Amino acid sequence: QVQLVESGGGLVQAGGSLRLSCAASGTSITTMAWYRMAPGKQRELVARMTPGGSTNYGDSVKGRFTISRDNAKNTVYLQMNSLKPDDTAVYYCYAVRLGNNYWGQGTQVTVSS
Repeated sequence: QVQLVESGGGLVQAGGSLRLSCAASGTSITTMAWYRMAPGKQRELVARMTPGGSTNYGDSVKGRFTISRDNAKNTVYLQMNSLKPDDTAVYYCYAVRLGNNYWGQGTQVTVSS
């Protein structure tokens, strides 16, 4: 079993920045990622990172968001810059361990115009 604990969400004005963190319990965690879900929309990939450091990003956040991870701490981060009102959503941490998928409880990010 893997527990994912997210932190760092909140309210920010457009153009501002936030940094999300997600600490995972357990070992043998491979891919870690962030997804988000806005009201009335489907969940979408924000950013994903493999243990080797390969990354991919959703088209709407490329150039503004950066994912990073500390493998020793089993922690993944999401640095979000130049935030827009359209980035408002619940952000979920995601991890894979031994072929099983795990989700965090979500953290709210609200960007005001």
